[in-house]
Amino acid sequence: MAVAVVTDTTAYLPAETLRRYAITAIPLYVVFPDRTVRETEITDYDAFFEELRAGDGLPKTSQPSIGDFVGAYGPLLAQGHEVVSIHISGGISGTVETGRQAAEQLERDGKGGERIRLVDSATAAGGLGFVAVAAAHCAAQGGTLDEVVDVANRARAELKMWFAIDTLEFLKRGGRIGAASAWIGSTLKIKPILTVERELAPVERVRTSSRMFERMVDYAQQRHDSGADEWVVQHCAAPDQAQRLVERCREVFGREPLFVSEIGPVLSTHTGPGLLGVGSIPTHFFE
Repeated sequence: MAVAVVTDTTAYLPAETLRRYAITAIPLYVVFPDRTVRETEITDYDAFFEELRAGDGLPKTSQPSIGDFVGAYGPLLAQGHEVVSIHISGGISGTVETGRQAAEQLERDGKGGERIRLVDSATAAGGLGFVAVAAAHCAAQGGTLDEVVDVANRARAELKMWFAIDTLEFLKRGGRIGAASAWIGSTLKIKPILTVERELAPVERVRTSSRMFERMVDYAQQRHDSGADEWVVQHCAAPDQAQRLVERCREVFGREPLFVSEIGPVLSTHTGPGLLGVGSIPTHFFE
């Protein structure tokens, strides 16, 4: 039986990458006062951010339902697959726990739930994307269920991903400021650099956009120097900066990125526009 890999949309993997590695991505939700929509249904990001700025509060975000997971797992199990399901950190979302509940339901119903393994990536966005793609590569090479899970866990242990955001305003408004709350103090006029280590964790703060950009390049250089050369760039409503970062990172790593993508509504609700992210993982996960 082949192993199928499932993740969720907060990895923000490009459609081409999902197809290439046969990964299924389950959507999370954005909950507005008057409607609830899958984040994949929001395509006009300018209008989305305008609505965020105009509102008194931010919309809520929500994990997929048990039914969403059952709907994704069911056809894969019916085709005879085993499933490794890798999701956004349990420290910031209930997604992985809902997936476990869906697997238990399928097992109780005699529909193969015992062939599903859930993996808490303890990260998000590009970090989650790395873990999912590394696992899918292992599966495509004929890896067993245990081997694919092991690769997912080892990939998580060896990746680094950083995100610079334009302002702490959205994290503060949404109550997701976490350990970065110590930075609120005197001003919001800093450029925070963050990572996800189960929960949102502060890395450093700089004063200008140009310094923030150069620090992201510095991080890329550190990863190259440590031998981790499979890299990605992500952004949120900052395509020009992202393209500049891609060009600089291409020089640093000497190779093309694994993927470049835009952060979607579920995470950008909490970060706001202007996010720029870079990260990498050792190339041996794809050899």
